[in-house]
Amino acid sequence: MTSTDMRKDAEDSGPSGYAAARLRLLTEGARSGPPRRSALSELTDDWLAGLFTAGSEELRGVSLVAVGGYGRGELSPRSDLDLLLLHDGAEPQAVAALADRLWYPVWDLGLALDHSVRTPAEARRTAGEDLKVQLGLLDARHLAGDLGLTAGLRTAVLADWRNQAPKRLPELQELCAERAERQGELQYLLEPDLKEARGGLRDATALRAVAASWLADAPREGLDDARRRLLDVRDALHLTTGRATDRLALQEQDQVAAELGLLDADTLLRQVYEAARVISYASDVTWREVGRVLRSRSMRPRLRAILGGGKPAPERSPLAEGVVEQDGEVVLARAARPERDPVLPLRAAAAAAQAGLPLSLHAVRRLAATVRPLPTPWPAEAREQLVTLLGSGQPTVEVWEALEAEGLITRLLPDWERVRCRPQRNAVHIWTVDRHLIETAVRASEFTRRVSRPDLLLVSALLHDIGKGWPGDHSVAGEIIVKDVAARIGFDRTDVAVLSTLVRHHLLLVETATRRDLEDPATVRSVAEAVGSQGTLELLHALTEADALATGPAAWSTWRGSLVADLVRRVSAVLAGDVPEEPEAAATTAEQERLAIEAVATGGPVLSLRAQTEPPADPVDRPAGDPEPLGVELLIAVPDQPGVLPAVAGVLAMHRLTVRTAELRALELPSGVEGSVLLLNWRVAAEYGSLPQAARLRADLVRALDGSLDIAGRLAERDAAYPRRRGVVAPPPRVTVAPAASHLATVIEVRAQDAPGLLFRIGRALEDAGVRMRSAHVSTLGANAVDAFYVTGHAGSPLPGDEAASVARKLEEMLRG
Repeated sequence: MTSTDMRKDAEDSGPSGYAAARLRLLTEGARSGPPRRSALSELTDDWLAGLFTAGSEELRGVSLVAVGGYGRGELSPRSDLDLLLLHDGAEPQAVAALADRLWYPVWDLGLALDHSVRTPAEARRTAGEDLKVQLGLLDARHLAGDLGLTAGLRTAVLADWRNQAPKRLPELQELCAERAERQGELQYLLEPDLKEARGGLRDATALRAVAASWLADAPREGLDDARRRLLDVRDALHLTTGRATDRLALQEQDQVAAELGLLDADTLLRQVYEAARVISYASDVTWREVGRVLRSRSMRPRLRAILGGGKPAPERSPLAEGVVEQDGEVVLARAARPERDPVLPLRAAAAAAQAGLPLSLHAVRRLAATVRPLPTPWPAEAREQLVTLLGSGQPTVEVWEALEAEGLITRLLPDWERVRCRPQRNAVHIWTVDRHLIETAVRASEFTRRVSRPDLLLVSALLHDIGKGWPGDHSVAGEIIVKDVAARIGFDRTDVAVLSTLVRHHLLLVETATRRDLEDPATVRSVAEAVGSQGTLELLHALTEADALATGPAAWSTWRGSLVADLVRRVSAVLAGDVPEEPEAAATTAEQERLAIEAVATGGPVLSLRAQTEPPADPVDRPAGDPEPLGVELLIAVPDQPGVLPAVAGVLAMHRLTVRTAELRALELPSGVEGSVLLLNWRVAAEYGSLPQAARLRADLVRALDGSLDIAGRLAERDAAYPRRRGVVAPPPRVTVAPAASHLATVIEVRAQDAPGLLFRIGRALEDAGVRMRSAHVSTLGANAVDAFYVTGHAGSPLPGDEAASVARKLEEMLRG
């Protein structure tokens, strides 16, 4: 059925005809995107015009006006109808009756309606008081009635907007900034709001308003296409959910991608991010231009008074060869010749970042249009300018985005295309892959005084996740890519080898420190063999911290930092020639001996809680002040018996204590004291609130060990007391045996969705499997638990291969069940 047929049905049949025609339009597969939005707007126009005509036969000086998104002719399937009934002071009862004849049929169909009834004077006054109303009226479009009345309002509103622009545009900019603070940046969110987030549809509308002011204009290239893409995604979201929503929730992304004919949800998010990036960059450029124009206007009267008229030439301060500062931006010097100077883009970018200034849009576009490619390998100056750019701290981000907006980054580094706007479906990561790489370089710039080769640190920070654009292990893929990229940039063979090692092993330190027994010589030797030299270890330590800090708040803590620093110290000793000895039985402290004797005497558990703090490893790199707490040390001595591990883990879970590290071992008692005592030395932290009293923990532990406390039941009751929220379906847990990870025990690794009582369930499963736990290394990254358990048989030796595999398989089945 054609649009003309649909419109005819709507006119002939009234509301029911409109509803049927609307449904056909939205469900037919042949039309989508701008044609469907336009057709839906036209269909709605005709229906509302018919309602207006039928109800206004006796009225004059009245018109029906579409405003906002409907005024722009951009109706999505579940969009509000933004309508203004405009009148010139007609009889109030007649106008009210006409309004009822318009609004009620809309409500009867279940359509969302934003409506008002005003005279032109009232509309202008309200717009002057409410910026959102004024923005809506800028898109006013006549639907029916007195055309002259609508045209007069449009003319007056536009004139008001242009006259008041010096006052209203700063208000609009502040409104955009507040919204961005609340909603975040669309180009980095896993569940973005397509309308409200920074770089979304509201920002695109704000750019139209700036253009309408005639004060400044946004960069037009790609802007309309970006806006169209976001509107298309919103259309598909409305159709798949059947709701008027702008939030692209995770559970709906696959359906939305299918509706748009895209490969998968990642492809969808990447398109959304690319569109948002265009709008965000256009917004940055536009608001800078608005500020420049307003500053210029405010200074002009004073300059005229001083200079006696005339327009002064703008000041230009040299920054680097071919690069100057003008009006708070970095521009090309008049004598610059990009076509003869292939290093100029990097030189201009480095100068801008070092000065903390934005790169002029005109300068970047001129560079993109005329500059020649760099030779291979790069000249030394180009490499030095790249390192200078990466080492400039936070200003690097804005300058890098300016280069990327015009395609200069992918010309310099073609492999960047695969990570550009690539989403990371991991709650730990707060950035896309490309932004994470830049943020890592920003963090690494803070550590350049800690290493002897800051250039290698900064370049490895930029490239450490470059393999995420390829299948398989991104560290392995990244190692191959970096060998090629580093050679192209101009590093020699030795430096290329160091950079490839850093990329290949950029996760080695943090994974080993948090998942392996650092007392085991095999652990330290394996890291030393992978790293190879003191210089590489120094760089890897700084890269590890920069990478974690740039990932998000869940990826780094003082506790993790202390574990990594301990591992680095041990590996450094091995690289210096020290041979780690096989660990002897840990010495028993006076406090541990006291607890053990008391446990034998009482026949039950005895415990102590003690806060643990450590001073910063390097005062230069960390702010002064009190040392940050690393958690609370929980020491428990208990007569040897089955079920100790799950009992302790369960009691801690009941009291909402998070376990950071755990160690369990048999304790040697003083001569003359008979019995066998297990010592548990764990570090714990309260999820929220304060720590429970030791006496309460002990009382519950006694009951757990004698079987009178149903831990599983109590945890289940607590879970049931909280309503289940619909969220992401977590991937299934995975349990593996780490090969050759230790000569002293079998290492079983568990990766699962973190949940209260997880360690209790794992401990009970290990007890049921008949193995003993030597130590546990547990960590939580966002919603993911990544734990390693060192287990032995009853004789204290590692498990045979088939038995270890069986334990891992049964543990995984339990966690899946």
